[in-house]
Amino acid sequence: MLKISNLGGSPVNKHALVVTGMLVVLVVLLFLTFLLDDLPGAGIFWIVGIAFGIAVQRSRFCFTSAFRDFFLLGQTKTLKGILLGLAICSVGFVMIMSTTVPDPGFGFPPSDANILPVGLSTIVAGVLFGVGLVVAGGCVSGSLYRMGEGYLTSWTAMFGVMIGLFFLNNSWNWWWDNIISHEPKIWLPSELTYVGALVVTGALLLLVLYFAVWRERKATAGFVMPSIKRRAQELGPPTTSFAEIFGYVKTIFTKEWSPLVGGIMLAVLNILLFIRFHPLGVVGEISRWTTSFADSVGLPELSLRGMEGLGACAMTVAGGSWFTDGFFLVCGIVAGSALSAVGAREFKLRISKSPRRYLQTIAGGVVMGYGAGLGLGCTLGGFFSAIPSLALNGWVYAVGLTVGAFIGVQIIKRFP
Repeated sequence: MLKISNLGGSPVNKHALVVTGMLVVLVVLLFLTFLLDDLPGAGIFWIVGIAFGIAVQRSRFCFTSAFRDFFLLGQTKTLKGILLGLAICSVGFVMIMSTTVPDPGFGFPPSDANILPVGLSTIVAGVLFGVGLVVAGGCVSGSLYRMGEGYLTSWTAMFGVMIGLFFLNNSWNWWWDNIISHEPKIWLPSELTYVGALVVTGALLLLVLYFAVWRERKATAGFVMPSIKRRAQELGPPTTSFAEIFGYVKTIFTKEWSPLVGGIMLAVLNILLFIRFHPLGVVGEISRWTTSFADSVGLPELSLRGMEGLGACAMTVAGGSWFTDGFFLVCGIVAGSALSAVGAREFKLRISKSPRRYLQTIAGGVVMGYGAGLGLGCTLGGFFSAIPSLALNGWVYAVGLTVGAFIGVQIIKRFP
C-alpha cells in the first residue's frame, strides 16, 4: 500500500486521500448545483446520479448481463434483481400516480410517467436495442457506469450510441408520420383500475421469475457446487469502537453487493425521483448532446415532431444551456461509479488491444442508440420506468429486448 508522510511524520494512506479528494469535489459540485436558480432540481439529480452509479457499480447490476447470461449461461442472478426492483417500483409508482390521477377510468394518464405509444415501433426498437446491448457489451446505463470504472470500450460504445441517436433523430419524422403517430398509448389502470393493473403486473413478474428459475435449473442440471470449508472464527466480546464501526461502513463500500440489493436501490431511487420530477431516463439527454455536437459542426438544425407528452426520454434538440437536470443525472452516474470503483480499489484504465473490439462496441452502440431513440428509452426509461408506470409499452419493449438479446447472443457466438 502506498503511503506518504504528513508534516507530523505519521503515515498517510494515499488511497484514502484520493477518495477524500473525490468526495470533496463531488460535494463542492453539489453545492454549486444549488446555486443554479433556473435549475432548482439540479442538485437532486446530481445526488440521484451519484447514488445510482454507486449502486450499479457495487452490485454489478447490468441489464445486459441479465439478458445475455440468461441465454448464454442460464444464469438469472441479475434478472432476479431486476424483477424485484420492478415489483417494488410498481407499488411505489401506483402510490404516486394515484395521488395525481385518483380515478384512472377517465383515461388521462399521468403526464410525467413513461406511458408511450405501443405498436410496431416498440417491437422494432426493443429488438434493435437488445441486439445492440449484447454486441456492444453493455446497455446505455451499463456503459455509463463502466465508463466510470475505466473501460475505454464503454466510451466507444457510448460514441456509437450517439451516432445511432443522430441517425434516429434524422429519421424520426418519418417514423412519427407513418407509424408512431397512429399507435395508441395503453395505460393499464384506465381499463383495469390501479389494483387490477398492479395484480396483472405482479402476475407477469412472477411468471417471468418462474421461467427464469426453470431455465437456471435446466442449465445447471447435474452441476454440484463444491463445498468450501471455512475455519471457524472465535468471536470475542462485542465492541463498539469507532474503528470497528468504520470497518463495517468500509466493508459496505468495498465488498460486492447482491444484484437483489442493486434492484432495490434502483427502485427506491426511481420512486424518489418520480415523487418530485419524473422516472429515471437518460436517452433524452444523450440525444440532446448528439444534436448539440451536430449543430456545432454546421449540420442542419432538426425539428422533431410529436415529442410533446412522450415522457422523460423524449428526444430533445440542441438549445439553451448545457447544464440541465439530465446532464447532472448522466454525469452523476459516471462520477458515482468512478468514486465507488476507486474506493473499492477496482478502478483501472482498461484499454483493449484488439481493434476489432472497438469496432464491435461502436457497431453495437449504433444499433443500440437507434433502438433507444425509436423506443423513447433504454433499459431504464423504456423498460425499468415504463413497466412500473403500468404502461403496456414497457412489456412490449421487454419482449423486443428479449428477442434482440437472443439474436445478439447468436451473433457473438458466431463472431466472438
